Amino acid sequence: MEILIVFYAIFFLFLAVQHLNWAVMFIIIALPSYLIRFHIFSLPINLLELMIMLAFFVWFVANYYKLKTNLLRNFQKDSNKIKIDYPFKLEIILLLIISFVAVAVAGFSSSSLGIWKAYFFEPILFFILVLNVFKNEQTARINLEKILWSLTLSALIVSIFAIYQKITGAFIFNEFWASVATRRVTSFFNYPNAVGLYLGPIILILIGWLTQIIANQKLRIKNCESKIKQILEISFIFVTVILSLLAIYFAKSEGAMLGVIIGLIIFGLLINKKSRLTVFLFIIIFSSSIYVYSPAKNYLITKITLSDLSGQIRQQQWEETLKMLKDKRIISGAGLANYQKIIQQYHREGIFFNSENDPDFHRKTVFNEEYKKKHWQPTEIYLYPHNIILNFWSELGLAGLLLFIWIIGKYFYLSIINLFEKKNKYLILGLFGAMIVIVVHGLVDVPYFKNDLAILFWLLIAMMGVINFEKQVNGSVAEYHIRQ
Repeated sequence: MEILIVFYAIFFLFLAVQHLNWAVMFIIIALPSYLIRFHIFSLPINLLELMIMLAFFVWFVANYYKLKTNLLRNFQKDSNKIKIDYPFKLEIILLLIISFVAVAVAGFSSSSLGIWKAYFFEPILFFILVLNVFKNEQTARINLEKILWSLTLSALIVSIFAIYQKITGAFIFNEFWASVATRRVTSFFNYPNAVGLYLGPIILILIGWLTQIIANQKLRIKNCESKIKQILEISFIFVTVILSLLAIYFAKSEGAMLGVIIGLIIFGLLINKKSRLTVFLFIIIFSSSIYVYSPAKNYLITKITLSDLSGQIRQQQWEETLKMLKDKRIISGAGLANYQKIIQQYHREGIFFNSENDPDFHRKTVFNEEYKKKHWQPTEIYLYPHNIILNFWSELGLAGLLLFIWIIGKYFYLSIINLFEKKNKYLILGLFGAMIVIVVHGLVDVPYFKNDLAILFWLLIAMMGVINFEKQVNGSVAEYHIRQ
């Protein structure tokens, strides 16, 4: 194992030196590679972290003198200098500070330092890497496509493996999920919901990109060979979207499915008048069908009211987390990677679950011991509270929560103001929808605190940054010529 890792590291380092953009694209394709874990000098690390570190090291060394010169120029007074502020610069500085304070709250434990490195430090390194490797005022569109193709290939590989699991039941190491009657695919991940958490945002990005390609009327090419190539590209993206949707469905990731549906609805509402009318008609027809068909209506009500077992467990988690935060931890939270330890004193060992919707359930659980045992559902302590607000609040404290609300809000703001750039309108809508998926799924899950998801989150921010960078460059150059 160690020898293979060494050979792979040498190969990747050579790739990064020769073609840094290829290396970054390979990192995007291989985001699930965080599951390959090993040690370097007794320090735990995974393959994804190793690739990010090597790629960033190569970029930093290659651009050292340029970075040093740019840093010195920031302290020089030059009214004619074109200054372009990269998006989220202040937010990144604050995040590094706040997240490190959260490490201190957790007592600088090895687990908190490891989480800080994997979920904050390295994703920000990757953000800087992507923004610098792919930004180019002359060829911004081509550079964005390199990122998009990488995401497409990653989604395709994850989806194909998930569908293979659905058909064969192979490589699903949980017996309950592997059983034909209760099968839930996991793809390369450790649990089914991870499939939805990963693929959900990517689906909206690809739909936006696909719409952008069609809207740009690239099919109107006289050259037959180019036209065939374009048709094949569109078909490839379309097939990837379909397979990704199937993978989420086979994983039975309800939060992801809801997130994708809401993301698609918002996407359709913002495209144009015709799409808005189509979406409204769809909502009316769908709502009417649900209302008429009682089983579907009851199922939907159960999910919305969190009356099923999963929903009841989520509610217990949230109640316990709020109790913990109110107990002198509103400002500090539990500390990074410290939630499981702190929540123990607030945790109830289980809940009574009314699986039959018995109207006399409460009385029977009080007076009938046999009934109580039958309906008792033990609950475990999870790594996180499974709610995007409580996740950030418990891990980073109130300041961290407010900062992430600001970052997501700013991302939406940049999406809206950049919609006026017709060249990338539908891609921006796809990016907008991807963040909607993250937020919606995050209401009942953990859409950030995982290696691949943290990188994916900052990759979305970086892509919006590339688009915003081009706009800033054009505006700054025009302003510069006016001053001249």
